[in-house]
Amino acid sequence: QVQLVESGGGSVQAGGSLRLSCAASGRIFNLDHMAWFRRPPGKEREFVASVAKNDAKTYGTTSMKARFTISRDNDKNTISLQMNSLTPEDTAAYYCAIDRGPNTAYYYWGQGTQVTVSS
Repeated sequence: QVQLVESGGGSVQAGGSLRLSCAASGRIFNLDHMAWFRRPPGKEREFVASVAKNDAKTYGTTSMKARFTISRDNDKNTISLQMNSLTPEDTAAYYCAIDRGPNTAYYYWGQGTQVTVSS
């Protein structure tokens, strides 16, 4: 059984910052990528950022890359997402996800944590 537990969501005014964390536990084997996705209200889920076991990082958009920083602790199987200069467009449910090895799809998902940015 694999569990992903997110924390750190909340409400913030535009221009503010939040830090999300995700801890993976359980029978995790061959873990490679850990990632954040988000689902804005009424929209499709979108990719935010990922970090591979070798610390290679990918961001969904140039705006995310400019304002967000993903980090990882391989020993603890945790990732964080530091989000700065938040805008109301960042309002979404944020989900943590992990794969089951190199070149595999994201398989395990967390329950999500809500981020609300007010103008």
